[in-house]
Amino acid sequence: MTTRRRRIHRRLAALPGVRAVRRPVRPGADEHFDVYYVRTGRKSAHPLVVIPGGPGAASVALYRSFRRRAAVAGLDVIMVEHRGVGLSRHDDSGADLPAEALTIEAAVDDIAAVLDDAKVARATVYGASYGSYLAGGVGVRHPGRVHAMVLDSPLLSADDIDAVRTRIRRVLWDGAAPGNDVLAATVRRLVDDGSLARRDVQLIADLYGTAGPQVLQRQLDLLASGHRRLWSAVELGTRTLLERKTLYHHEPDLVERIAYRELNYGAEPDGGPLDPAVALREMASGDIGFDAEPFDLRAAMPDFGWPTAVLSGGRDLTTPPEVAHRVADLIPGSVLVELPTAGHSILDTREPAALQVCAAAAADQLHQLAPRAGELDALPANGTIRLLIGAVAVAARVEALLP
Repeated sequence: MTTRRRRIHRRLAALPGVRAVRRPVRPGADEHFDVYYVRTGRKSAHPLVVIPGGPGAASVALYRSFRRRAAVAGLDVIMVEHRGVGLSRHDDSGADLPAEALTIEAAVDDIAAVLDDAKVARATVYGASYGSYLAGGVGVRHPGRVHAMVLDSPLLSADDIDAVRTRIRRVLWDGAAPGNDVLAATVRRLVDDGSLARRDVQLIADLYGTAGPQVLQRQLDLLASGHRRLWSAVELGTRTLLERKTLYHHEPDLVERIAYRELNYGAEPDGGPLDPAVALREMASGDIGFDAEPFDLRAAMPDFGWPTAVLSGGRDLTTPPEVAHRVADLIPGSVLVELPTAGHSILDTREPAALQVCAAAAADQLHQLAPRAGELDALPANGTIRLLIGAVAVAARVEALLP
């Protein structure tokens, strides 16, 4: 552990509500390390365990503002720092955890161990994106610990890549979504002339979901009109805002093996255009080989007997609405809540809506969310998203002044 990491580590570990629980490095091993978690708000019988996406997103530092606002809203929130990330990254010697320590099953069992340490019998488990798979894993391995569940932009299985490809191509290549014909034509032209790199599919899918088709159109127009410097500047800003690869905030380097080995993020390319698997393969820093999923959620979800809400953004091209519909169909009595103008991960892009969902969960009112979908969709985007939209608008105005 570097001096800088040690300094940040001490500061974050000393924050109010932060605790550590001893966990085995490997199942059945004698070696142990500290998994950190944080609890904020007035304690309740069924706190909200909020699990962010990734793998790679930290919890303690990255979601500090979210927890503060949740506490103001009267919510009791627990967040676990995922093993291999941030405060839970190192063994007792300060070395990075070994690869074999980093598995979904171990991360799921860490959540149960945190509930034990916090003396919580049952919790409402809120999982966003990759976190929804961990939430499902809690339902499989520790069903007696679940009071209710929220699956935000859910990931169902390693086969989701088929639905993702289909959705991205319908929207960004075929222009099947209403009003997207010009956008799709622009994308096809930029791909044909080589202006868009293969890994850019992830960027434009993210931007479409978080900021919407009009903002994406403006950004692509910068590139199409030859203003590459403006395009590069906005592209850099977009990646910085959306990926945030910083210490103790977003650290995917160790845990990316989970994404590829257990969830097939680097699926075999199918040869078609705008294949997100190609982009994710290029983004990987290590082995991209797929081994096997730890759970069969499709087989397990029909036995989930607790109240469940499934959140889906109509513009989500990462875990598209088709997957959310499948999840809602699998879980008996679940409530599907669709936000037409939202993108991926309501927790990260539409926090005011996520807080409303959390409040409904705390009040045992998840069943009342579906009629409120329009109200939730109308709530503002996160500040970072509004900043991104403003930056693209400024770039568009600058472009109009250039020769």
